[in-house]
Amino acid sequence: MRQPDRKIYLASKSPRRRELLRQIGIDFELLLLQSQNPEYPDAVNENTLPGELPQDYVKRISKEKADFAWYSLEQRHLPPRPVLTADTTVVLNNKILGKPKNKQEAIAILRELSGKTHKVLTCVTVKKESTLLQALQESEVTFASLSDEIINHYCDTLEPYDKAGGYGIQGMAAKFITNISGSYSGIVGLPLYETTKLLRKAGVDIP
Repeated sequence: MRQPDRKIYLASKSPRRRELLRQIGIDFELLLLQSQNPEYPDAVNENTLPGELPQDYVKRISKEKADFAWYSLEQRHLPPRPVLTADTTVVLNNKILGKPKNKQEAIAILRELSGKTHKVLTCVTVKKESTLLQALQESEVTFASLSDEIINHYCDTLEPYDKAGGYGIQGMAAKFITNISGSYSGIVGLPLYETTKLLRKAGVDIP
């Protein structure tokens, strides 16, 4: 009797999402997004649209990643397993705080977050053929008041520069955080409860 296929594709460069999937025993293969077709640029355009709300933004970006990943899978004639994508953004007063490009931007973002509570939104998308499933997870994170010395020291590390909001809760920034409400794994970048539910709905055999 043929065993059910438990393997999925993960279309993400994030090492944190890989670690989270391994944590819950999901077997995955990386599917890096690239194409020579001019109709599908190499990277999803992550600029916000005029008037776009943060919740709509993360859902759109996660969906576009999944659509492009499925197109890439078909073009490469890979086995049609479910594709998992996700997008995470940090929101303060309805303003999206993206990934800082340099130390100056990282310092500015952390000054904004200092002493305040912000939201972390992560949208997970699972796509297989014509089926597309999404779940949006929202958490809150409260920062202690941070001195300029602490901010500068943190921004001298590599940690802020590949993360939404300029910090990683699973790294050194954990010492800045006084409270979280919601999903820790969602704040890291992949809410595992919601992810498990979506994969099961997509037919992945998860014990």
